Amino acid sequence: MYTRTPNDFNNFPLWNSRSCPMMPEEMLNENREMQFPTTTGGPTFQTEPTPTVQNDIGYTQGWLKTQIGKYIKIEFLIGTNMLIDREGVLKEVGISYIVIQESGTNDLVMCDIYSIKFVRIFSDQTKVRD
Repeated sequence: MYTRTPNDFNNFPLWNSRSCPMMPEEMLNENREMQFPTTTGGPTFQTEPTPTVQNDIGYTQGWLKTQIGKYIKIEFLIGTNMLIDREGVLKEVGISYIVIQESGTNDLVMCDIYSIKFVRIFSDQTKVRD
């Protein structure tokens, strides 16, 4: 047994420096085969399909998809206090955009869905041109 004074680290070694700690004999054998864990095939998990934003009518995108082909008027909030509107036939709805075909020019306009504030679906759909 060693007796030491506190903080006296230089006088006595912590272990016998002539011999190293023993290694298990199976670790010393260099010809040993590596044992890998075997699996019998993991479980296959199947998750229940959840409605996506584009298909669930509880979301703006899902509801707007039900209105494709109708003549609409959309009001957008630009900045903090400026509203602009666009009219035309709703052609496409994506996750973050919609595409309308403007009535006067037949141009396709892609619009940011997150700046939409109001959507008017006209009951008189006689303006729709195919």
